[in-house]
Amino acid sequence: MKKILVPVDFSEHSEYALEVASKIAKQHGAGIILFHMLGLSDSVLANSEIAEEAEAKYYLKLAKEKIKEYTEKEYLKNVSVETIIQNYKDFEEVNAVAQEQHCDLVVMGSHGTSGFSELFVGSNTEKVVRTSDIPVIVIKDQHEDFTIKKIVMASDFAKENISVYKKADAFAKLYKASLEVVYINTTGANFIGYDIVEKRMEAFKKELGKDIQINFYSHPSLERGIFKYCNEKDADLLVIPTHGRKGLAHFVVGSLAENVSNHAELPVMTIKL
Repeated sequence: MKKILVPVDFSEHSEYALEVASKIAKQHGAGIILFHMLGLSDSVLANSEIAEEAEAKYYLKLAKEKIKEYTEKEYLKNVSVETIIQNYKDFEEVNAVAQEQHCDLVVMGSHGTSGFSELFVGSNTEKVVRTSDIPVIVIKDQHEDFTIKKIVMASDFAKENISVYKKADAFAKLYKASLEVVYINTTGANFIGYDIVEKRMEAFKKELGKDIQINFYSHPSLERGIFKYCNEKDADLLVIPTHGRKGLAHFVVGSLAENVSNHAELPVMTIKL
């Protein structure tokens, strides 16, 4: 790992992400690129050329001052930090910046407070997750320590999940962490017999070319089941495959009850299929 991209909007959540990124960077000798999107509105750009230039300079000056404050954080000491400020307005363009800068990972804060679906769907974070070609770690709360010992990957054992597993496994090895795969079998109309799931598991292992730890977990809700399993296993990181522009909704459908929302404090890594 050489470069970590951290999109910041100067909120406390983006600072939580930056602090986690700094820990990852120190652990693996990586550099950090701080990326801020000015997002000047069309109304600003529609002004006269002189007014437009003056207002753009004003917001750029504010952004430069704020991003400089971020680079001077104590936890970034001894970490190589670069800054990029651009007038992108669409968070889907974060992927373009990550590609241009040859980043290996995106670490981004989320303002989500009401569970897994609201943590991603319809938010700027979801747009980054949906379009990023490199892994994204979503941070919701402050983590004084970012020690990864146990990683759980939720999977439906589709063939395309093989590449996701390999990337998750590579990340686990960086931390010398354990990695296990869980299949959440929802009860009710969508319930699938264990014998069928077992065949999927074996086919997945065969395609992967090695024996891995896979667990079968039944729960009425896919989303709640994932978080409940991670909670029971005391997981430090959850890995979720994404389907590109189809978004997380293709993999995770529905919403969570209020009492499950606290589980979203668990850092989540999304990896594009």
